[in-house]
Amino acid sequence: MVLGGAIGYGLKFITSEKMQVDVIVRPNLESKDYLYDVISEIESNIKAKNESFFKEMGISVEDMVGFEVSIEPVKKDTEKAAEKQLEYLEILQKFQNTDLISDVLREELLKNTELNHRISFKYINPEGDVIAKKLIDYINSNSYFKELLAVHIENSIEGIKQNEVLIAQIDTIIQSYSKNLSNADKTYETGKVVLQNEEKLNVAGLLSFKSNLIEDIENRKMELKELTSPIGIINFGKPHQVSKAFFGKKIIMIPIVLLGMFFLFSIIRYLNRKASEFEVSNKI
Repeated sequence: MVLGGAIGYGLKFITSEKMQVDVIVRPNLESKDYLYDVISEIESNIKAKNESFFKEMGISVEDMVGFEVSIEPVKKDTEKAAEKQLEYLEILQKFQNTDLISDVLREELLKNTELNHRISFKYINPEGDVIAKKLIDYINSNSYFKELLAVHIENSIEGIKQNEVLIAQIDTIIQSYSKNLSNADKTYETGKVVLQNEEKLNVAGLLSFKSNLIEDIENRKMELKELTSPIGIINFGKPHQVSKAFFGKKIIMIPIVLLGMFFLFSIIRYLNRKASEFEVSNKI
């Protein structure tokens, strides 16, 4: 135990502890499959020590020694959701055959869908966080998704302009209609006001249409804010030391291994001595 503790304590200062950077990302434009495939590609090239692959990113194979990359979805706490599942179903049953049911279902599906993913980079190289940024840039360098993103942004900008033109036209129509109403001749019959030369106009429908256009503009602006790259970076974390389990630490593991070897050796020696004593007693 003393020997193992001393060795573990010494290795703590000799060996380098691994650092880790966690990057929270969100795939855009249905690029989730691409994200997992490109992470697998990077892992394979790390294992194969593919020099040409990393050279294009300005990374040497020596820099990738001890480097690991992994990805997993950012799972939400589903315990509370499970407890309220029956409550949601009861609420949804009250809105059967209504337009509200589709909105509720869509909102709940989005809440329970794992949109975000965590890419973890583990390394012993002091420049590991710089390498992680280069790998993220490589992930976002896919030409197909960059072209698709450019088209999507162009369409969103054009859609915003068209909506703004329609909103201006609606405002003009409503203002003109209001002006005509105020200037129209009025005749009073049995306590009622009759507006002459009045054209039928669904003002409520126009106002509702205008509200939908404004909402669409807001959604498109949010998309333009989020869609800056095929894989959106929500948070690029700070480097931190990899936390190990209690029995995974050298200062704990080595004494336990040596103690186990001592007991195993003692048991074998004890059995061997007992076997010798039994053999001697049989001879006597």
